[in-house]
Amino acid sequence: MKKLTEKHSKHHRYHVIEGAHAIAEAVRQCRPLVIPAYPITPQTHIIERLSEMSASGKLDAEYINVESEHSAMSACIGASATGARTFTSSSSQGMALMSEMLFIASGMRLPIVMAVANRSLSAPLSIWNDQSDSMAQRDSGWIQLYCESGQEAYDTTIQAFRIAEKTSNPVMVCVDGFSISHTFEPVTLLDDECVGNFVGKFKAKIKLDTLRPVTMGPIAMPDYYMDFKKEQQDSIISARNDIKKVNKEFGDKFGRNYGDGLIETYRIEDADYAILGMGSLCSTARVAIDEMRNKGKKVGLIKLRAFRPFPYDELKKVVSGLKGIAVMDRAISLGSAGPLFTEVKACICNIQLNDFITALGGRSINVKMLSDAVGKIGQKNEVDWLF
Repeated sequence: MKKLTEKHSKHHRYHVIEGAHAIAEAVRQCRPLVIPAYPITPQTHIIERLSEMSASGKLDAEYINVESEHSAMSACIGASATGARTFTSSSSQGMALMSEMLFIASGMRLPIVMAVANRSLSAPLSIWNDQSDSMAQRDSGWIQLYCESGQEAYDTTIQAFRIAEKTSNPVMVCVDGFSISHTFEPVTLLDDECVGNFVGKFKAKIKLDTLRPVTMGPIAMPDYYMDFKKEQQDSIISARNDIKKVNKEFGDKFGRNYGDGLIETYRIEDADYAILGMGSLCSTARVAIDEMRNKGKKVGLIKLRAFRPFPYDELKKVVSGLKGIAVMDRAISLGSAGPLFTEVKACICNIQLNDFITALGGRSINVKMLSDAVGKIGQKNEVDWLF
């Protein structure tokens, strides 16, 4: 991440703030018109803060108390279809309940932004963090961006509105539950005017209008359904370039960017081996890498910010020259492997890959565990459980 120059710093305010509240602040500054919401741990602090902002007049938005997460996304669809900038947030079983509507939102090409405070799925019941919930929705047609810190969550939320509205695709901003959502850390906030100018006003390309009637989400006969899905796929794939451009523009304006927007690396230039992961785990990985470097082991970090669209071409360039990669999966596709590993393996065929299923259900992961994982690269079992 770039250091702030004097040019950039004049637009910033420094706060020690909870990750969930940082996201809420970013949402307020992006000025959505409609926020349908239903509480569920650990994302409740996001919508709770937005509710307070709406009630106090700090946020001029229609805050809708709905009866379930399914209803929340249904209301998002209706609002976004009329041309209103729309936001919601969810987690775990709540996002599973809205699964049906996630596919409808993306199929209708509605630029909804949703924060996801990642949490494991039942059963057994767990309120703690892993990435099973968003991974279960990886085929729903939503862009998925993963954040390492409260600062990145704040910045990515702002970027997400631009990306969604530019590409006409909904965007998930995924943050590790509790690890980011409930942790207080220094976050640099931008001035309202700067964010407003960066995001701009939302002008829907197509919307429901009684004066200019259109049909949205109609029945598609076999002759047409596949064409719709091909166009949707092409749009999400091409969104890689839009994510890059928005990240670069954000960095140029405000002094903070995250790699190329899709992938961020650490000490990878001369590395023989790498840890590959997403989210807050990457902060622990940086410490582990520094310790291994001090012992003469050339290890680097590959942090995926975008899981959808998956950055196949960009990843191939980053891994060039590596001997092996330890993929850290905080989800398991039961009966197969970790979903992140599956994608990486489909992309890379000439480098030793090992998958480590770890930190499920909020289990801690530490520097030693990550160092041990690097030491196991090349072992016979491609998929292992890192306890």
